[in-house]
Amino acid sequence: MGYGPVVARIDLYAIVAKLQRRSMVLSTWVFIPLLLFVVGIAYWEIWVCEGAHLGRRFVIWLYDIAAFRYERIKQFDPMWEQQFLAEPVAEVLGTLPNAWVLDVGAGTGRLAHCLFQRPNIQASVICLEPSKSMLKSGQIRTPSESTRWVRGWAVPLPFPDERFDIVASLEILEFTPQPKQTIEELARVLRPGGWLLVTNRVGKEARWIFGKTFSRERFPGILEDMGFENVEVFRWQVTYDLAWAQKKG
Repeated sequence: MGYGPVVARIDLYAIVAKLQRRSMVLSTWVFIPLLLFVVGIAYWEIWVCEGAHLGRRFVIWLYDIAAFRYERIKQFDPMWEQQFLAEPVAEVLGTLPNAWVLDVGAGTGRLAHCLFQRPNIQASVICLEPSKSMLKSGQIRTPSESTRWVRGWAVPLPFPDERFDIVASLEILEFTPQPKQTIEELARVLRPGGWLLVTNRVGKEARWIFGKTFSRERFPGILEDMGFENVEVFRWQVTYDLAWAQKKG
């Protein structure tokens, strides 16, 4: 009996085993970078962009989850809020008796909460918020006699043309499907001569939120092209600029 077939079979098994080991090594080298890539994309989209490219319903889902700890996450400084938000808004309201204010993407009522801590504010604030959980938190934090909450989207706004004296939209522009269209809607419901208060995402992370932010240099011009004048942009936070703009008319 010859040993040739046995040896050949053993050699074949060895070759197959060797190929399997190489395949496993190759699969590992392919899998690990692919996994890291997927994890990196997920971190970028969910943590940095807060789901901005995944649609507004995904963004709202994230905020519904985070609503109960939103204030702890943001850690708003009360003195800062008074100086850079409530005080300038109150100054404008001082020239507008019985004014109407719209806060688009009101979150937990940041604007109304700090505004009505000031004395003698004669205004009505409508807080528009699409997240049910954020809206519930906001209703608790804001005075019911001066604030009305509405659940809805920024586009289209469920209000008639030229309805409000001040329209504010803080830290939400980049989370809307088309930021320019959102600004157009804010302008639509603002009366001629009324004031827009809006933020623009800046900083090192802004450039990674593709198609949703504007450079500091371009933003004033964009507002002017949409029918605003007296545009002033302030460096408000590390990641946001704050713009005041008056609607022509």
